[in-house]
Amino acid sequence: MSAHRRAAVLGSPIAHSLSPVLHRAAYTGLGLDGWTYDRFDVDEAALPGFFDKLGPEWAGLSLTMPLKRAVIPLLDGISETAASVDAVNTVVFTADGRRTGDNTDIPGMVAALREHGVQQVETAAILGAGATASSALAALARICTGEVAVYVRSEARAAEMLEWAERLGAEVRIGDWADAQEALCAPLVVSTTPAGVTDTFGQGVPEHPGTLFDVLYDPWPTVLADRWSARGGAVVSGLDLLLHQAVLQVEQMTGRSPVPLAAMREAASNALVTRS
Repeated sequence: MSAHRRAAVLGSPIAHSLSPVLHRAAYTGLGLDGWTYDRFDVDEAALPGFFDKLGPEWAGLSLTMPLKRAVIPLLDGISETAASVDAVNTVVFTADGRRTGDNTDIPGMVAALREHGVQQVETAAILGAGATASSALAALARICTGEVAVYVRSEARAAEMLEWAERLGAEVRIGDWADAQEALCAPLVVSTTPAGVTDTFGQGVPEHPGTLFDVLYDPWPTVLADRWSARGGAVVSGLDLLLHQAVLQVEQMTGRSPVPLAAMREAASNALVTRS
């Protein structure tokens, strides 16, 4: 019997998070029968009070919106990866009481692409410029040897992405959203937009598409992902990202490896079927 340890995902809203399904499947696969993983609806205002109540049984936290930036002042230190995008999605509590923050979204994206055979690309394109786009740019900075075209709706978003590019050492060209269909010809396209936004792009998928990384997973497939697959292109989903970033979180929180990716994927897929 393992000693009782706790972990959880925090955010607001949080009811639809698949993190408990993923982490609990990992604990089962690793034989960690004394571990529990919960979810709590916590916003920025409530976050410091939540931290104040945490006891020594806590191993770590997963963070989703709107807490990825708000948590940073509450931590003793953050990794270079987290600092590169000012966003923490993983907090680990060490035996000496330290709270350290990391970002597993970025290496999670790289790992998800690697699983689909994408190790390196010469050019890439990003659709959208929200919070996920900065993580996508950080991931592409690791695997793209040339230019990343980013298609945005506003000058303010364009300026933000150029700032991120400078920080991350990425070569970025800004494109207007009106020309966003051009992105589909890139060898790697990362769509970071909300559901429905790229639906009209389905008709513009090239005859021989490269790889599409669509960060959505529910509903799935998106119209764009469906058309992409029909044309024979490789598709990486938001579920792939969710899985790989969770694997890295479990490794950090439990100190155990290898983490059972296949069991986690099966549990998540079953949960999505049940949900739909």
